[in-house]
Amino acid sequence: MNHKLTDGGHVMQVGTLARVEGEGAMHIELRDGRVTDVRLRIYEPPRFYEAFLRGRAWTEPPDITARICGICPVAYQTSACWAIEDACGVAVPEEVRLMRRLLYCGEWIESHALHVFLLHAPDFLGYDGAIEMAADHPDVVETGLRLKKAGNDLMRVVGGRSIHPVNVRVGGFYRMPLAVELQTLRPTLVRALEDAVETVRLVAGFDVPDFEQPYEYVALRAPEGYPIEVGSVVTSSGRSFEVRDFATHVEELHVAHSNALHARLDGGDRGPYVVGPLARYTLNHDRLSPLARQAAADAGLGDTCRNPFRSIVVRAVEIVEAVSEVLRIVDGWTDGAAPSVAVPPRAGEGFGASEAPRGVLFHRYVLDADGLIRDAQIVPPTSQNQAGVEADLRRLVEGWTGLDDHALQHRCEQAIRNYDPCISCATHFLDLTVDRR
Repeated sequence: MNHKLTDGGHVMQVGTLARVEGEGAMHIELRDGRVTDVRLRIYEPPRFYEAFLRGRAWTEPPDITARICGICPVAYQTSACWAIEDACGVAVPEEVRLMRRLLYCGEWIESHALHVFLLHAPDFLGYDGAIEMAADHPDVVETGLRLKKAGNDLMRVVGGRSIHPVNVRVGGFYRMPLAVELQTLRPTLVRALEDAVETVRLVAGFDVPDFEQPYEYVALRAPEGYPIEVGSVVTSSGRSFEVRDFATHVEELHVAHSNALHARLDGGDRGPYVVGPLARYTLNHDRLSPLARQAAADAGLGDTCRNPFRSIVVRAVEIVEAVSEVLRIVDGWTDGAAPSVAVPPRAGEGFGASEAPRGVLFHRYVLDADGLIRDAQIVPPTSQNQAGVEADLRRLVEGWTGLDDHALQHRCEQAIRNYDPCISCATHFLDLTVDRR
């Protein structure tokens, strides 16, 4: 809804931002063509997961925190397991880590496919949504649904079901899938790899604005391989630290206009920082599989990517990476590994992090001697990216003040969708108000 104010100002409102998870609002004020205020207001009610984890048993966080998000439950389960195991002084064997990586790849595939094809591609192809897009591009939508199903099928075989998996536990899994069960997925995965490579070609051809930001990138980096289920923290400015030091470097702070906490790195001396695909890619380009690296090169991506509108291309490259990694693990898997190790409770503090599809997801738990949780902290990627989104919008709107209200609204929504925000995660989007004076 658009209307003029009596004092000459201008207000633009969007009741609900389409094609993101959750609810929120945006307020933009312009004075003489300059942006004087930008507020990304997440008004979805707080969900208090950290509060009601207190007093629960050490074995419960994987099942409880998975309910924070239906799109990325494995991310919450994995970070929770690492943190609890750290608090209890237990290290899981390599087979458990590999199976966690396999399950996590399924989540990356289904989440990225959902975003690329159903949530973000309509922006670039000129449609209000995937349903309208399907009428003219049925093959594109079918490819997206096929990829999403491949990820869901993998999550079902490894995790017991595709949404909120039930096979994950502290210490590992309740049962290991058999090699023959994993091999039944191989024909689907081979087709998925072909679809993933074609997806990179498709999105590389999208027309994107010429826009780059001098972000401080933050991502995990593992001893080997592209970061998914584990790693230490690295930044584009050369800083690095272990996951247990995350809360020392990253400060959460409340802002009056949002129910989700903002975050800043080392006092915010370098401005907002960003997590997610662009950060992972820029800080780990050398760790991509040969096929994913070639797909990135063919798409025109260099060693770094600082244009948020090209995040859709990076996500497509990460689908190639995830499917390639799944095939590697499946083809090398042999039966006989124990599904889990014992994790007896003890008093302590533990830390865990993994790379959710949207970026670094950090968990911290404090346990007493009986294994009851005395304190919990969860820092989701969408919260960490809020300040970066606002910085993007501030600069973008100043360059787009000549656009009419409808075009400006679309550009703002697209800029937010670049981050694939999961607002339910962030509240533990968009009413848009533009005030022109």
